[in-house]
This record gives sequence, C-alpha cells and structure tokens, in this order.
Amino acid sequence: MIYYIDFSSDEAFYLQLRNQIILGIATARLRDGESLPSVRDMAETIGINMHTVNKTYSMLRQEGYLRLDRRRGAVVSVNPDQHRKLEAFKSGLKVSLAEALCNGLTTEDIHTAVDQVLDEIIGQ
Repeated sequence: MIYYIDFSSDEAFYLQLRNQIILGIATARLRDGESLPSVRDMAETIGINMHTVNKTYSMLRQEGYLRLDRRRGAVVSVNPDQHRKLEAFKSGLKVSLAEALCNGLTTEDIHTAVDQVLDEIIGQ
C-alpha cells in the first residue's frame, strides 16, 4: 500500500496516516496479520518524523487496529470488540451528524452522502 502525506493540509500528519491505514484495512488493501513498515522505514518513505509514525501506530494499537509484535513490528489486527467499536463509532457519528445539520444539510443530503462514501469504500 502506498501512503501519502499532504503537507499543505491542516490535518495533522499522524491523523492523515491513521486514516489511510484504517481505509486500507476497510478496503482489504491491508489484511489481518499483515505487517506494516517499521517506524523508521515508514517515516523515511513518506517524509515525516519517526515520532509521528510511532504516535500513529500507538494510536491504532489503542483503537484495536494494530498489535505491536517485537519480531514483526506493527501488525494489522482486526479482532475488535464489536460492542465497544459500535459505541465509539456512534459517538463520533453523532458529532458529525450534528455538524452537518448545523451547517444546513438535510437528512436526505446526509443519507445520500453516507451512501456515496460507503459505496466508495466497499467499491460498489
């Protein structure tokens, strides 16, 4: 998988990398048990600080997307606690939906946008 950091974006580098890895898992470009590049290799490849990559990997481990193995490094680990993940998803979704409504989007606009994004992710 190829990772890309938009250096002109207002989004933090660690969040850009985190989101790309999660999208890679969701679209099966990254599979359960697959090793990610070492912190040093990832940092050199995409041109960011090693501490930033380490922060990303640590965050993904805490969120249940990676496990850190002494021999294999950061390994994709898709074995989430479904209830906890669903509640965390709903919590984040609630804020996103409230922002959308505050910005004048209708429920129809929101449903259409969600369907479009899901179609993009799952490739339909």
